[in-house]
Amino acid sequence: MSKIYVIGIGPGAYDQMTGKAIRAMNESDAIIGYTVYVDLVKEYFPGKEFMTTPMKKEVDRCVLAFEEAKKGKTVSMICSGDAGVYGMAGLMYEVGVNYPETELEIIPGVTAATGGAAVLGAPLIHDFCLISLSDLLTPWEKIEARLLAAAQADFVVCLYNPSSKKRHDYLQKACDLMMKYKSPDTICGTVSNIARDGEEAHVMTLKELRDTQVDMFTTVFIGNSQTKEISNKMVTPRGYRNV
Repeated sequence: MSKIYVIGIGPGAYDQMTGKAIRAMNESDAIIGYTVYVDLVKEYFPGKEFMTTPMKKEVDRCVLAFEEAKKGKTVSMICSGDAGVYGMAGLMYEVGVNYPETELEIIPGVTAATGGAAVLGAPLIHDFCLISLSDLLTPWEKIEARLLAAAQADFVVCLYNPSSKKRHDYLQKACDLMMKYKSPDTICGTVSNIARDGEEAHVMTLKELRDTQVDMFTTVFIGNSQTKEISNKMVTPRGYRNV
């Protein structure tokens, strides 16, 4: 039976990949992924066959992986962060229905929520949710409903894909929705280029976040009613009591 590893490479730095991810890529004949992600790992795995497809060619990328595995190769399909969080794991299973002779193994990685949280301090210590502001695959009306529900339930909210050239005002819109149920003084944070050159983190209020410029390499954290700033770090209490 042929084998494909579906691997989350984390932010892309070698020391932020799991040992299991590194072993799987070392065992692989071919490493396949979105061009940007393949460029992040190339230097660490010399001698491997690298194949890429551009953005919006995700199905083609999955088919390519299965077709290469059919040739008897061990293949790694790589994603940034975790392959099972806004990654390729689900699509690989869907496409894999047509390739029953190929085994899939999913290998987790550090997703932006946990990687960014470590930089900011401890924002995700209590219940939280992840919401992507990209409406390429999800209608904005559904995103809006999720934002409102999360705000009303007092979740800490981690936002992926908060802005792009076509969606330059989406974070502003999300903050306006959040402020229907959250205080404008709610502690928030942003981290850009997590664990890469140019990493930058900021702690601010929800009102300040509304007017902050971000990009697709930024992860946004919106606190709950208990989140506080401690020594310029974003901290959400778990609720432990001193005894």
